[in-house]
Amino acid sequence: MLELIRENPFYELTTLLALAALVGVIGQLMRQPMIVGFIAVGVLAGPSVLNIVHSADSVALLAELAIAVLLFLVGLKLDLKLIRTLGPVALATGLGQVAFTSAIGFGIGLAVGLDTITSAYVAVALTFSSTIIIVKLLSDKKEVDSLHGQIAIGFLIVQDLVVVVAMITLSAIGVGGTGNPDYSDHLLRIAGGGLLMLILVLVFARFLATPLLKRIAKNTELLLVFSIALAAVLAALGHGLGFSMELGGLLAGVALASTPYRESIVSRLSSLRDFLLLFFFISLGTQLDLSLLGEQLIPALVFSLFVLIGNPLIVVIIMGWMGYRKRTGFLAGLTVAQISEFSLIFVAMGVTIGHLTNEVLGLVTLVGLITIALSVYMITYSHSLYLKLEKWLTPFERRNPYRESQPAQNTQRKSYDAIIYGLGRFGSEIAETLSEQGYSLAVVDFNPDVVQKWNKRGIDAFYGDACDPDFIEHLPLSHTHWIISTLPRHETGLTHEDPSRSLISAIRHHGFEGKIALASYYPGEKQQLDDLGVDLVLMPFKDAAAQAAHILTRKSEND
Repeated sequence: MLELIRENPFYELTTLLALAALVGVIGQLMRQPMIVGFIAVGVLAGPSVLNIVHSADSVALLAELAIAVLLFLVGLKLDLKLIRTLGPVALATGLGQVAFTSAIGFGIGLAVGLDTITSAYVAVALTFSSTIIIVKLLSDKKEVDSLHGQIAIGFLIVQDLVVVVAMITLSAIGVGGTGNPDYSDHLLRIAGGGLLMLILVLVFARFLATPLLKRIAKNTELLLVFSIALAAVLAALGHGLGFSMELGGLLAGVALASTPYRESIVSRLSSLRDFLLLFFFISLGTQLDLSLLGEQLIPALVFSLFVLIGNPLIVVIIMGWMGYRKRTGFLAGLTVAQISEFSLIFVAMGVTIGHLTNEVLGLVTLVGLITIALSVYMITYSHSLYLKLEKWLTPFERRNPYRESQPAQNTQRKSYDAIIYGLGRFGSEIAETLSEQGYSLAVVDFNPDVVQKWNKRGIDAFYGDACDPDFIEHLPLSHTHWIISTLPRHETGLTHEDPSRSLISAIRHHGFEGKIALASYYPGEKQQLDDLGVDLVLMPFKDAAAQAAHILTRKSEND
């Protein structure tokens, strides 16, 4: 069988895809992201285990295309208008995290015996967090629009900017790998090439991108091909001008970032990016010698502990100093408790230039496996983890966390017919209807913009969420008749991470004696909610269908 795989590239590709599917299924059962599975496939397919990969040139070509597409998508997010409107919190916290992580990481590198250049590379690699993992987990938990979710997205944008600077720096440093002793001429050539590329990108983005894509976007297949072609062309141009292909791909994304079609391009290329990344990690695996990883185990564990504990703590300290509550800082900080695919790409570039050895690449890969695997659970069960660590985080919170202070309101003496948790489409419609019928309402949401909007309408609105026990005690529960929650549960089911269960537990703990109405989006959980003491289970889809059927029936009878 192995002989057939070696002789026929198609059999080799088939085996790699089958292995990736198998590892992916196992990873899904273990609740791991695909990146962990891809790294595992690369290790298994490499020479140290199954030794499947023999078409190394073909795999390397696909790996280069994967990096170009990945950085193209990163460039698409770097909308210059968005960068100008970056909040001071995201900017200060993001830059602070990058600065402190790289500085402390550099010191740890020297302490574990790495040389200066290697320590610098590893320290920078530790600052990158995985956009794919963070956004996916926050989306699964419905926390993208929460305050800590928005700050975490701000981290990612700042880190994307750091990626740009790091790639440019490596491209310039790469001159040292050419063997050319006349660095000044080479640097001038690179500077000139960089200026030329920048002018081309700015001119294209300003005058050509939107009208050109307006015509191309009429054909979605052509839009996909054009986007990949642009990434590949600028990657090749960047390499030809002395920069890296990675930087060229990133600039291609920047060229289209300000167009109204970028979200459409991202959605169509995301699956292709994930598929091609498999070959990057397979190519990575062929460079790893597992027999050497044993020597890297202790340094890898030290760096992993720093990323898993030190990175979140840095964010908690910075956000606490800036006036945020310890809970917000902790939940935002957990999102940087892993390194990303960019960390591996960055170190792989160092290997290509000649600054690093494959042993260092193996070290960072091991750190990636450990931190990505563990951080998934940390982010998934962030609220439960916070409750266990809350008392230890108090020193990192100001006496007056002014950025999250509510306007002074004597809510304890107010009386409400209902307090509504969650102002998505369903919750907003309920609030609108009850308000029009004259009921006295208060609304609660974890999106500050939504809270501000309802306050402007003259309805008491509060920033908070169902999993925050400190917030519940400030609500006038003794003067409220109904608590209505339209919060969707997490995919893990009715666990301690479920906002509905947390809300029920918290309001009962604070003596609420009124009635509870909860929205259920899954038929199978109605009985569970009844058992928890819920007075009314709202089922939006079923209730809407029943109401529609009633209207249709009456319409038919009248006709």
